[in-house]
Amino acid sequence: MRKSLHHRNKGFILYALLLGFGLLVLPSACGTDSEASQPSPTESAPMPTPTLDLSGGGSQSPAPSIEYRQLTLEFPPKIRAGDADLIRLTLEVDEHGNLTPTAEIDGHEVTGETIEVEDLYETHYIIAESRLDMAGVQVVPPGLISEPLLPEESVTFYWSISTPDAGNYLGTVWFYLRYIPKDGGAESRRAVSAQRIEIVSTKFFDVLSADAAKKIGAIGSFLGAVLGFPFVDDILKFFWGKVKG
Repeated sequence: MRKSLHHRNKGFILYALLLGFGLLVLPSACGTDSEASQPSPTESAPMPTPTLDLSGGGSQSPAPSIEYRQLTLEFPPKIRAGDADLIRLTLEVDEHGNLTPTAEIDGHEVTGETIEVEDLYETHYIIAESRLDMAGVQVVPPGLISEPLLPEESVTFYWSISTPDAGNYLGTVWFYLRYIPKDGGAESRRAVSAQRIEIVSTKFFDVLSADAAKKIGAIGSFLGAVLGFPFVDDILKFFWGKVKG
């Protein structure tokens, strides 16, 4: 009887020890699995690829490459009142920045700047637009004018201007780029350049130098004196007779 009771006590003690050990080990194992399933606080998610949205808030596309071009402005710094002259704006391909602005007309001033054009020719129609604002000057054509912009091709805008009176005239030549998605999405438009110009309008004799004006005045005085000579008719008849004889 004592041996049976002794064996029961030993079995109960062994069962209690195993149960206690299991209770101690099980929470530790569960905690390890839970921690392993969570990301480390030092780990960071990958950064998204930069995008450029030209659809007015619609779908995004990867950032396009940049095409560098030269924007050249030519204008007359001085013009005679009542006469007409030309202003020219040209957008040329300038991959290496080596283009030198040149004037088409002698005496005109030329300025140039490098601009960036997003290379979206495959997905968008790109339109170059420009406008000349100059108060008090007759500008032809007026308002906004536009030309399609194609890869590796230049666009040029011309305005004919004339000033009614002498004076100083200030103006601004605007240049815009408009992007129209080929899939029919919303278009976008941005101002690229705004160049200020000043043109001085003068009268006829203001254009002449002082020496040229003096010479013209002397010639006029001489002709007036000759035509007013009392015997000028007799002299002309004498020479006419010699020619006929």
